[in-house]
Amino acid sequence: MTGTRVAMISGANRGIGAAIAKRLADDGWLLSLGMRSPAMPDWAARDRVHLFAYDARNAQAEAAWAAEAQAAFGRIDAVVANAGIVIPKTVIEATDADVDDLMAVNVKAPRRLAAAAWEALAESGRGRVIVIASLSGKRVKSPTSGLYSMSKFAAVALTHGIRQAGWDLGIRATAICPSFVATDMARGLTDRADSAMTDPDDLARAASMLLDLPNEASVAEFTVNCQLEECY
Repeated sequence: MTGTRVAMISGANRGIGAAIAKRLADDGWLLSLGMRSPAMPDWAARDRVHLFAYDARNAQAEAAWAAEAQAAFGRIDAVVANAGIVIPKTVIEATDADVDDLMAVNVKAPRRLAAAAWEALAESGRGRVIVIASLSGKRVKSPTSGLYSMSKFAAVALTHGIRQAGWDLGIRATAICPSFVATDMARGLTDRADSAMTDPDDLARAASMLLDLPNEASVAEFTVNCQLEECY
């Protein structure tokens, strides 16, 4: 399998993470999937997919996962930090515990994941980091999205920080910023029909394209919307 690219994907059980995993498998990638409850996807070839019991709240998880992925496949070419949570509260009614939880999962864990894979990403000469952020990381759309936006603004800034730190090493980072995506998370926040939200498979197509772009065609932010807004 020498020369076959390897991607680590967090939150790969369902939704956006599962769609990206399936797309990259179809593209020929080897995969290390981080899941809270590991289960081999029905489409997976077992010799091409590695599973890791990943908890984004565990500060030791990323280093252990990256070590296992490299032991399994001998390289890491891409990290897709997809695991995330939402707490639909205003910034006033939120507690410190709410803020800490959002920052732990949506910001600290992706940073640790990129850091854990950093040496391997640099070795490839064209390492890639994708952070699944949100359009809530670009604007605050409603009172109850404000708390979530705090964490996603930070996630977008994190992605830019990774891009700056890794540029001379050939590492490129992109924040994918969608609005409503037809996943269980979005269904708990809106009464929109799935057909009126972005399909996870379309985000997977975008991720595939971004991972394939050469170092000289870097995309820092990729915004995706299912509804008309002034800017996005």
